[in-house]
Amino acid sequence: MDLLSNLSIGLSAAFSLDNLFYCFSGVLLGTLIGVLPGIGTVATIAMLLPITFGLPPVGSLIMLSGIYYGAQYGGSTTAILINLPGESSSVVTAVDGYQMARNGRAGVALATAAIGSFFAGTVATILLALFAPPLAAVALTFGPAEYTSLMVLGLIASIALASGSLLKAFAMMIIGLLLGLGGQDIYTGAQRFTLGMVELIDGVEFIAIVMGMFGIAEVIRNLEDESTRSVLSTKLKNLFPSRADFREMFAPILRGTALGSLLGILPGGGAMLSSFAAYALEKKLSRHPETFGKGALAGVAGPESANNAGAQTSFIPMLTLGIPSNPVMALMIGALIIQGITPGPNVVTEQPVLFWGLIVSMWLGNLMLVVLNLPLVGIWVKLLSVPYHFLFPVIVVFCSIGVFSVNNAAFDVILMAVFAAIGYVLVKLDCEPAPLLLGFVVGPMLEENIRRAMLVSRGEPAIFIERPISAGLLVIAIVTIAAVTLPAIRKGREQAFKEE
Repeated sequence: MDLLSNLSIGLSAAFSLDNLFYCFSGVLLGTLIGVLPGIGTVATIAMLLPITFGLPPVGSLIMLSGIYYGAQYGGSTTAILINLPGESSSVVTAVDGYQMARNGRAGVALATAAIGSFFAGTVATILLALFAPPLAAVALTFGPAEYTSLMVLGLIASIALASGSLLKAFAMMIIGLLLGLGGQDIYTGAQRFTLGMVELIDGVEFIAIVMGMFGIAEVIRNLEDESTRSVLSTKLKNLFPSRADFREMFAPILRGTALGSLLGILPGGGAMLSSFAAYALEKKLSRHPETFGKGALAGVAGPESANNAGAQTSFIPMLTLGIPSNPVMALMIGALIIQGITPGPNVVTEQPVLFWGLIVSMWLGNLMLVVLNLPLVGIWVKLLSVPYHFLFPVIVVFCSIGVFSVNNAAFDVILMAVFAAIGYVLVKLDCEPAPLLLGFVVGPMLEENIRRAMLVSRGEPAIFIERPISAGLLVIAIVTIAAVTLPAIRKGREQAFKEE
């Protein structure tokens, strides 16, 4: 009965005219962002964070989450039509989706992606409604030692699941932690890492880092790409799959949904890792693995289901524990803080309208996306003809206005430019910036809980291994980092992140 009463709260919130508008705006913008390569979900949400100042908490979270899972839909459209993934999670979809389009089955591929995404999104929403509240209740029993160990596990997992070198991912995480500790000491108020600058007394501005490293740095990198973009010359036909197609996609959709739902919860997981893992699983289980890369329907159904399930279950640790599982969830935590809401297990009990309204809106958003996705294919393809050098100055202007509007400080714009340059260099060095952002967000919370735990134990560090849950989480963290350093697992990890 509690679930039904909570869902009724969510229904009343999600079906209000204002929130329906925010949901529709989010999924529409997310689809557009997914279609246009080079902009990215993180950069878009970062640009829109200042706008959420004037929005109610429920509406702002509904819109931002709609952008996130809407981008998963949009990325598959161009991946299938012109072999140009709009989102990193759609890279795998392009392998077989584009071959299906070349074989005259573009409509079937698009419909498969839409059906798989809707089913996975629905299942992930149900899982969020069922498991998030109990997990939040368990989290309320956590003390500072348990939270410290949980955050350590999250950071370790983000390193293990990051693409590229483990050493570079670890270095990025350490830099993020150090950046997050800048400003004033949480207890004494002493200044640290400010370089003598008054502007840094309150710490490095979160939005300046995000827009610089994930927004402007990314579009500068894309300006180097001179590859030509040609739209699909054949007409879309036979949008609706046949009965045989339904039979063929049924099992991959189920497997992709299950795998994506699990991996989405893990720190560092989310949509991208889910899609890669689902493709590898389908290829391994297929009776005809030689068809993969030549237009296999399972190569579209599995990854597309997995990336949407992973995108939505990644909200579980963010909403219940206050731990971001990927850069987008770190931005969501930033949006909550902007609204004066402390992320963590208390959100479920203290903000039931926000929590349940967001859950119901996810299902509504997935339904809207199914209705929107196929009819707008022609418009999305035409948008690809816009030269990227026209989009670049628009993005820079929006980023600059957004950063300046937070504190009305020109210094933040300069800071954004500095981090844009740093982000560009990191990309050239093959250093993934995602662990840096996660370290920046988790760092202050990690420091606070470590110091609280040491105060409770009167300076005795044994508190972290004396408490069973804390010790268990630390053991899992140690096993995780030890496992990924084993030669066999390290080789498999490199192959999993290697683009086909």
